[in-house]
Amino acid sequence: MSDNQTPMITLAGGGLVGSLLALILAKKGYRVEVYESRPDLRRVDISAGRSINLALANRGIKPLEQLGLMSKINDMIIPMRGRMVHVEGETATLQPYGQHEYDVIYSISRGELNSFLLTEAENTGLVTIHFDSKISQVDFDTNQLSIVQGEHSQTVSFDKLIGTDGANSVVRDAILALNDNSQLSVDVLDHSYKELHISPDSQGQHKIDKQALHIWPRGQFMLIALPNQDGSFTVTLFMHTQGETSFATVKDEATINAFFDAHFASIKPELENLVGTYIENPTGSMATIKCGPWNYADKGLIIGDAAHAIVPFHGQGMNCGFEDCQSIAEHFPAANEAESADWHALFANIAKLRKPNADAIADMALENYIEMRDSVIQDSFLQKKAFAFKLQQWFPARFTPRYAMVMFQHRPYQEAYALGKIHDRLLQELCESYSSVDELTQQDADTLLTRYGL
Repeated sequence: MSDNQTPMITLAGGGLVGSLLALILAKKGYRVEVYESRPDLRRVDISAGRSINLALANRGIKPLEQLGLMSKINDMIIPMRGRMVHVEGETATLQPYGQHEYDVIYSISRGELNSFLLTEAENTGLVTIHFDSKISQVDFDTNQLSIVQGEHSQTVSFDKLIGTDGANSVVRDAILALNDNSQLSVDVLDHSYKELHISPDSQGQHKIDKQALHIWPRGQFMLIALPNQDGSFTVTLFMHTQGETSFATVKDEATINAFFDAHFASIKPELENLVGTYIENPTGSMATIKCGPWNYADKGLIIGDAAHAIVPFHGQGMNCGFEDCQSIAEHFPAANEAESADWHALFANIAKLRKPNADAIADMALENYIEMRDSVIQDSFLQKKAFAFKLQQWFPARFTPRYAMVMFQHRPYQEAYALGKIHDRLLQELCESYSSVDELTQQDADTLLTRYGL
């Protein structure tokens, strides 16, 4: 079959989800045309203080493993065993993510992973990536895209279009505009973020434990730090956008120093060029996007942030998007069977499978922000966590904490969310009935799990 006869799929966006999907589709035999609005990040540094290091977990690992790529990115990832919680004036404590050595998530650079996937996709010989090519309009009636490239513009045709063009998706807007019952909610969080930096020590080593996600929880705001391969840490401050203590008021040398002296004195000396970095780096906003429908006829589909942007507090944005790609890998036909496929049904099925789960992780990510910045230092949270670990030890087939279900299993997010609500009621009852986990017997735990239908 010649290239001209090979079925083609067009992708809007060559970020993490777009580059992985391009590779998956090429492995199925499709030609793939990718239009990416940004320049090629392999040749131009475009991070600009907005990276928010990524946490790669099981859901994101699965499609990478199936493509045989995990061994190739081993030198990009650093395992994190749990949250290292820093309370001012106290010794930092590690809250493990799970009970097994393999219950880890991996810190990875967004740029490095994206660059790697772009190269892998191009190396198939079936993927063409057009950089600096912004899609300004999608016309599903004529199957044409309007592309702006610098001062020039052109019109290109498509057969099947998948929008992997992020939270400001043009493809999403075009799909929603064609449906009288379309729904779109954009919930902008009233907290923003700013990226800071911890450099390696004089020997090029990490200054704090590299096998943990570090958190400095302070109630209404927090710092987090994720390790990088070069011995540094990417640090992110999350705080109210407006208000008494916010990015609106902490904005110059005096207020920055006063704020960090008051709340982050122990780590302040390690923050490289704190004032300069704080002022120079942009303040990023965060939003939750839920929408529907995700597809239009047999022509268009959206996945990733285009369909379900979420806040970063459960480390699942990329993992959820990669799970979308995995669903496509499992349900799309090979290219040589594409002509006889019912593409309308295929697109609709992906949307039906993924949307309830995307909505569930969006809600859990918002809940996890409160947990990270506040709950992790509360006695009630730690007591519930102790009971949850004990139940998992005694009954691993019947009880897995919600965080572990999300991060270490492939159980649908929707199911993990529903189970988590049942677990919370059960754990609350345990906390009210026992002053210590040592008082709980295995028989009483068994009876309680049975009563809750677990």
